[in-house]
Amino acid sequence: MVWCWDNLNVHLDRRMTSFAEEHSAWLRLVQMPAYAPELNPAEGVWSLLKRAMANFVAADLRGLVRIVKRKLKKMQFRPDLLDGCLTETGLVIELPISTSST
Repeated sequence: MVWCWDNLNVHLDRRMTSFAEEHSAWLRLVQMPAYAPELNPAEGVWSLLKRAMANFVAADLRGLVRIVKRKLKKMQFRPDLLDGCLTETGLVIELPISTSST
């Protein structure tokens, strides 16, 4: 079993570490890095969304939701923007190779 830990304080507790050490025969511990927004494409989307909403004012929560949905919908039709968010992370999406014959 693989157990992925972030740097949450309870994960760093002595009891958790002891448990992981006691069960190392079947438990593999992987320590994740501290929060790294540069590795998360969603952070790029949020950044674009915040910039797109810079001059908008919502009177209430319903209005805010409407603005956010509208701006996200516009981004949906701009794949270059979304591709840029992925490119910034250095991550690559590899599509599976089709084995069907056409």
